[in-house]
Amino acid sequence: MLTSLYIKNYALIDELNVQFNNGLTIITGETGAGKSILLGGLSLVLGKRADLSQVKDNDEKCIIEASFDIANYNLRPLFSELDLDYEVQTIIRREILPSGKSRAFVNDTPATLESLTELSSYLIDIHSQHQTQQLIENDYQFRVIDALANTKENLELFSTKLLAYKALQKALQVLIESRAELIKEYDYNLFLMNELNEIKLESINLEDLEEQYEQLNNVEVIGEKLANAKAILSLEEQGVIDQLNTLKQELNKISGFGKAYEAIAERIASVHIELDDLLVELDDLEDVLSTDPQELERINSKLQIINNLFQKHSVSQIEDLISIKNDLESKVSDTEGLDDAIKEKENEISNLKNELDKIALEISKKRKAVLPTLTQKLEKVLSDLGMPNAKFKIELKEVDRFLPNGKDSLQFLFMANKGSSYNELKKSASGGELSRIMLAIKSILSEYIQLPSIMFDEIDTGVSGEISNKMGDIMKQMSSRMQVFSITHLPQIAAKGNSHFKVFKIDTDNTTQTQLKRLGEEERIVEIAQMLGGVDITESAMAHAKQLLN
Repeated sequence: MLTSLYIKNYALIDELNVQFNNGLTIITGETGAGKSILLGGLSLVLGKRADLSQVKDNDEKCIIEASFDIANYNLRPLFSELDLDYEVQTIIRREILPSGKSRAFVNDTPATLESLTELSSYLIDIHSQHQTQQLIENDYQFRVIDALANTKENLELFSTKLLAYKALQKALQVLIESRAELIKEYDYNLFLMNELNEIKLESINLEDLEEQYEQLNNVEVIGEKLANAKAILSLEEQGVIDQLNTLKQELNKISGFGKAYEAIAERIASVHIELDDLLVELDDLEDVLSTDPQELERINSKLQIINNLFQKHSVSQIEDLISIKNDLESKVSDTEGLDDAIKEKENEISNLKNELDKIALEISKKRKAVLPTLTQKLEKVLSDLGMPNAKFKIELKEVDRFLPNGKDSLQFLFMANKGSSYNELKKSASGGELSRIMLAIKSILSEYIQLPSIMFDEIDTGVSGEISNKMGDIMKQMSSRMQVFSITHLPQIAAKGNSHFKVFKIDTDNTTQTQLKRLGEEERIVEIAQMLGGVDITESAMAHAKQLLN
């Protein structure tokens, strides 16, 4: 409930600080006294955008602060979701700076207007003739029925599964589109993959292959050079080995004359051994050397294929070709596996659709079950409000698609007078009738769910006499379950209040100020008497006022 409201430097208000109680609070005042200013200030803490023109003194900041007791509202999850500090006594504060910028705070935590708007919808409902237009909106009509039908848990489950259902549908569409794209490339990717698989890249050592090619391609030159090398080493008398042998013999003769000669002789002997080994290796290389045109052609062809693949794929390493091959295998596999993935996704969608159908059916059953009660209650309240012939026909029909709140279409059909035909509310109900219907609906809703504090802003316009008395009774009954405010010009309604405030203007120092005052018992009698008979209060008006209050 709204426990207090503080307004400073707003419109015609210098400073205002007022405390509110539970029950039915009445606000009265002459036309132009500033009731709309009061509502405008309250609207700012409810998330309305600020306007510098609303500031009374542009050199000072404007402050509007409202305190709410939310102990029974179960709003901890919402505060957490909005990243706001939860307090049982929650304070919402708006400031409009001289620069024109505005700031919002919830329990001293900075808040966005979006957060403020969402939070405030759970705290107070300012009901004006303009808001009555909600009644003709399908979403609001569903909220009324669902409140009576107690479908909250069903709707939450339906909403969760509907989100999952839509996500699956989106994922399926992505798979289908991916398959269409991959199919276009499938044949080409398969060709490239097979081409790379055919050459067995993992078994290729490019360096060895190139060496084999060079050897086979130059076998005659290699043979010639090997023969020349052998001749240089082994030619009799002129060969390196023969000459080295003679050198060794000469040095051996002096090796005993000193360590230096012995070392030289040993080194010559070592070289002699190494050259003998080299000669043996040259013999071996010459023995295995052979021409093999077919092998040469095979290796040359393989190298040509590899070089062509390097060029085709713009790489220069076997490892790069292997990576490309693996990627192609993945794409081909993905294409071949998409049919299974699509079928699996379709099965998931089908199963979830069946679940949604069951939940939607349960929601529909609950809704249909409360329609007679809602219709009966509405017609009863409207009869009390001077519309004895008002009749409702609420039609609920199943549609073949999922809506955000089930699978029902809804029509509120209304007939105001006997002999007329049922028609949509927006076509068959006047503005005054819509106001009474909305009051009836709010009163019925308050029996089923915890509504926020509600402020009726001259909902009684165009109403008088006994009807206004009934309207006041309805507000009084509602106030036993919730906090109700009524801005009214009717004394019959004003007399029903638990507390009564008066909005008025005063002129001081060439300025006009709007003020709000809680009326005492005697002041209240005078105010109601003035509402009955005007400024000049008669004894009969005073007596009538006392009678209404009693």
